[in-house]
Amino acid sequence: MMIAKYHIDGVGCGGCVARIKKIMESHPAIEEIKLSLHPKGATLISMKEGLPIEELQKQLDLLEGYTITEMN
Repeated sequence: MMIAKYHIDGVGCGGCVARIKKIMESHPAIEEIKLSLHPKGATLISMKEGLPIEELQKQLDLLEGYTITEMN
C-alpha cells in the first residue's frame, strides 16, 4: 500500500468532502481518502497500487468542478 499527497481544487464544504470521498473510494485501487477543509483541499490517498494522476482525475471527473494535483 502507498500513501500520496494531493490537492483537490473546488472543495468548499463538508458536502464536497463527503461526495469526493465516496466517489474516490469507489475506485478498486483506492483504500481510503482523507480530505481536509483546513487547509482547503489538502488530500491524502491510500492506494493498493500507485495510480497516475490522470486516473485519479478521471475518477474525480465523475463529479463536476474538481481538479486534483500532486503535492511534494
